[in-house]
Amino acid sequence: MDAHGHGHPDAHGTAEAALRRAARVEAASVDSSGWYARYLWTFAAGQLVLVPMALLWQGLVAALTFAVLNIALVGGLSVYASRQRAIRRGFGLRHGGMLGNWAVFFAIAVALGTSSFEDSVPFAAVAALVCALPPATVAFREGRLA
Repeated sequence: MDAHGHGHPDAHGTAEAALRRAARVEAASVDSSGWYARYLWTFAAGQLVLVPMALLWQGLVAALTFAVLNIALVGGLSVYASRQRAIRRGFGLRHGGMLGNWAVFFAIAVALGTSSFEDSVPFAAVAALVCALPPATVAFREGRLA
């Protein structure tokens, strides 16, 4: 019997409990959502090293070093992301858009950096900043939402 002497569960109490659970889940999501901003800032910082390396270094050692560092960055960030408990609504679309923008900027940087601006340190520096913009922009927005 419920508090009112009826034989069915207290619907009001059940609804309150469900709302409390939903509030706890939402709070956990907001509390732990700062992980994505940290992820993005790390990715952006990586661009400041990896883009100039891709544009200015040449030869097998450079290619192997670039590949190992890139695999370490992406692998480490992927493991970090997979261990997070909560993500914000719309995460997939936002993350996909950021990666798409980064890929376009990186492809343009490599195309221009290996043709029109070969061995140009100023171009490599600007390209690194441009490639860091997509993750840094989304990280900034995420930090403001958290």
